[in-house]
Amino acid sequence: MTASIPFVDLKPQIASLEPALTQAVQRVVARGDFILGADVEAFEREFAEYCGVAYAVGVDSGLSALELALRAIQVGPGDEVITHANTFIATVGAILAVGARPVLVDCDRDGAVDVKAVAAAITSRTRAIMPVHLFGRLGDIDGTLAIAQRAKIPVIEDACQAHGATLGGKRAGSFGHAAAFSFYPAKNLGAFGDGGILVTDSAEVAQTVRALRHYGQKAKYEHVAAPLNHRLDTIQAAVLRVKLPHLDAWNARRRHLASAYREHLAPLGLRLPAGPHDERHVYHLFVVQHQQRDGLRAHLAQQGIETGIHYPIPVHRQPVFKDLGYAAGAFANAERLARESLSLPMYPEMPLEHVERIATVIARHVRSAPSVAA
Repeated sequence: MTASIPFVDLKPQIASLEPALTQAVQRVVARGDFILGADVEAFEREFAEYCGVAYAVGVDSGLSALELALRAIQVGPGDEVITHANTFIATVGAILAVGARPVLVDCDRDGAVDVKAVAAAITSRTRAIMPVHLFGRLGDIDGTLAIAQRAKIPVIEDACQAHGATLGGKRAGSFGHAAAFSFYPAKNLGAFGDGGILVTDSAEVAQTVRALRHYGQKAKYEHVAAPLNHRLDTIQAAVLRVKLPHLDAWNARRRHLASAYREHLAPLGLRLPAGPHDERHVYHLFVVQHQQRDGLRAHLAQQGIETGIHYPIPVHRQPVFKDLGYAAGAFANAERLARESLSLPMYPEMPLEHVERIATVIARHVRSAPSVAA
């Protein structure tokens, strides 16, 4: 029986980092500094240096990092924040959490930010633009920044899928006024549970977020803001410190696997991820597009190949957001991607043979029905 291929397998990476991971956790247990301990401060310094920014503040999730970034620049009720219609729900959730209104715009054919749509959406109430580096690829951040600078509006990067992506020598997270990363276990840099971080060059933003994440405390029992609890656990920081030095090598391996996918899938008529073969994309996900996506996915599943869909229901069509007032058809590209996109297995330790087998299965399916290829 042919072995199955998982969408993501974390076990090989964990095994390769032992005993360093276990020792890092044991040191935290021995010290007993479980809340905002020594490893949190150290990881903040190391991740800030990695991103090329002045400050990093560890929090409990990417959602919290986005929310606290907005709070730090005083976005609130009556304000508008522009972001994509094709993103994970957390992006929009952070905007709603501060009482602001999400103003959604469509993406381009590949899911990247449409800067013309962003420019058209700016009003007198716009207080921030939140571009999403979707699937690990830096979008048109230069175009977004140019629009924002002309309008004097801060940019908050949702870099939760783009750890280590670079453009012009700068890393994701270093372009905007602040940025958010997630350390969900399956991310390019993942913890052993939930975790996140905010990065910024603004001392004021960093100081504000440090207080906000920790019950609004400026000093112990001196509360200068409403109490929130969004701290990064010390054990998670210890795990991330072990992993961070390996991130660039893991991203390079992801690019190698993506190149192999491209080579094998190029003749098959699928739409492949956009962009040059450079460090702009760290391939958190390898997403293809096919007009008969569900049939292709079912065929892969029958062959023991696990896939994902990111995301099957666009944000504006989620029942919880119906009050935003966006009707079906409001964002054509986002809705087409919801119907046609398929995420193939991708993780640094994945054998090259898996790519070859996946491509063979896809080729067999597509060539049996050439008229339905994307």
